[in-house]
Amino acid sequence: MIECGANLRQAYLRRANLSTTDLSTTDLSEAELFGTDLRRANLFRANLTGAVLSEAVYNNDNQWPDDFDPEVAGAKKAD
Repeated sequence: MIECGANLRQAYLRRANLSTTDLSTTDLSEAELFGTDLRRANLFRANLTGAVLSEAVYNNDNQWPDDFDPEVAGAKKAD
């Protein structure tokens, strides 16, 4: 389990299942999250600067930093 506030800077989390995980205040800057399941994850106040979210999936239940757009970062909203 990943705890909020963790330092995952430049972490390789490709295709990881992080659904329902509390990642609030976690440093995910420059992390590789390609194809990761982020549905219902709490990313409020997370540092996502330079993170790669290509093909990552999220849904309406996610919490994002106020100034972050997951689709601009490459994530796709799950149906």
